[in-house]
Amino acid sequence: MAAPKQVTVGPLVGAVVQGTNSTRFLVFNSKTAELLSHHQVELTQDFPKEGWVEQDPKEILQSVYECIERTCEKLAELNIDISNIKAIGVSNQRETTVVWDRLTGEPLYNAVVWLDLRTQSTVEALSKKIPGNNNFVKSKTGLPLSTYFSAVKLRWMLDNLRNVQKAVEEGRALFGTIDSWLIWSMTGGTNGGTHCTDVTNASRTMLFNIHSLEWDKELCDFFEIPMNILPNVWSSSEIYGLMKDGSLEGVPISGCLGDQSAALVGQMCFQEGQAKNTYGTGCFLLCNTGRKCVFSEHGLLTTVAYKLGKDKPVCYALEGSVAIAGAVIRWLRDNLQIISTSDEVENLAKQAGTSYGCYFVPAFSGLYAPYWEPSARGIICGLTQFTNKCHIAFAALEAVCFQTREILEAMNRDCGIPLSHLQVDGRMSTNKILMQLQADILHIPVVKSVMPETTALGAAMAAGSAEGVGVWSLEPENMSAIMMERFEPQIQATESEVRYSTWKKAVMKSMGWVTAQTHERTPEACAPLCVWHMWVLGN
Repeated sequence: MAAPKQVTVGPLVGAVVQGTNSTRFLVFNSKTAELLSHHQVELTQDFPKEGWVEQDPKEILQSVYECIERTCEKLAELNIDISNIKAIGVSNQRETTVVWDRLTGEPLYNAVVWLDLRTQSTVEALSKKIPGNNNFVKSKTGLPLSTYFSAVKLRWMLDNLRNVQKAVEEGRALFGTIDSWLIWSMTGGTNGGTHCTDVTNASRTMLFNIHSLEWDKELCDFFEIPMNILPNVWSSSEIYGLMKDGSLEGVPISGCLGDQSAALVGQMCFQEGQAKNTYGTGCFLLCNTGRKCVFSEHGLLTTVAYKLGKDKPVCYALEGSVAIAGAVIRWLRDNLQIISTSDEVENLAKQAGTSYGCYFVPAFSGLYAPYWEPSARGIICGLTQFTNKCHIAFAALEAVCFQTREILEAMNRDCGIPLSHLQVDGRMSTNKILMQLQADILHIPVVKSVMPETTALGAAMAAGSAEGVGVWSLEPENMSAIMMERFEPQIQATESEVRYSTWKKAVMKSMGWVTAQTHERTPEACAPLCVWHMWVLGN
């Protein structure tokens, strides 16, 4: 019997999406942006102590290789020749910190994950060293001094792990965020691997000057971090090296973006003033501010959005985060148990059609921007005998939308140009009730890509458009039109304002729940609260 005929497709580009909870590898047609195949592997997280979050760097690396091999097998089953894959892009969880031995290739400790809180005392000690009238850390990095960013995690490792100290003393240690660890390993590791990062990931370390686009000696001296362990900083779109093993051996790795920047690129927010909101565990709203750094007066971060080529200009973004988005749905499932799967919340909310005056403020760990209020705690108010689980489900979805509006208003004030629409992505964006509520509460259209994998798409676009690859055009006239679903506001602006002002009243009632006595319970219980105190100081 004749062998099945191979399907002819245009040049293909692969994208590694390495997230906190899982790793994926996806393959796109560079001419149509069509997703052809993908594979996903779930990851484990370790919690050795209260507030500590770690992952095994070798498990992460192995999951990438597994995803690549399984996706290649799936393409072969579709009779698609994997030799058509011309480039690979990498998108990664940001701020997560790895230190490894360049001679053996072995990690010197687990990866310390972005949401790890062990560095609170480090942050407090460092904050005392910043002059009150010259916060050079924030002016150079766009970031407040906080446990989130890589420099304080690295400082903790240097202070507490003798094997890391010894490797640094002997010139064996290499530091990187997850992208650096993956690219170094995949391009040869101990056998000539490229030790690099891109400008978007570098801008989340707190060691990188976002104006000069270089590691900053004053910052490194402040954190007492030796510059010789840092990766070289490249653009987000150039050939970093070639795959050294596996089915895609010899394919260039030529794109690298932190996950939220990748989603901004995948949403094609290339114009100043364009913004996207990613709905995941939390929400991350990024607004392209073009070639200028905009420093927020309303609690937002200034960060590098992308630099799509060695000789291309850098673009910046303002970033605002909502702490609890998808997490509130999981809370309804796991804690209240009013749903058995996350998808059920849409049906419950649809049955209600309204919160019936019920308002939910999910301030489980205090309030983020624009309040930065660590004393707040979650409340559900406006309850009557008529209230049931459907109204609470509706109020939970509304809470995500109200929080997004607060971030959007802060962004509008900082940018001076109100957004005309909001582009959205992320798993929660498949919830049509949520998307319609968001349009109603913002009173601007919400535009969702029919293809939800925008983070992967952004990494693939960066890789495919790199000099020396050139299979993906980023010129507006050549970019594939991606089908979009548009949600228009369906309520009067006055009704939107009434609901929003009532929500704000509920927010005020959520504040002041944590007292001084609560703070005295244990250091671990206090840690999340201290983080927000320090964040406010940083701002």
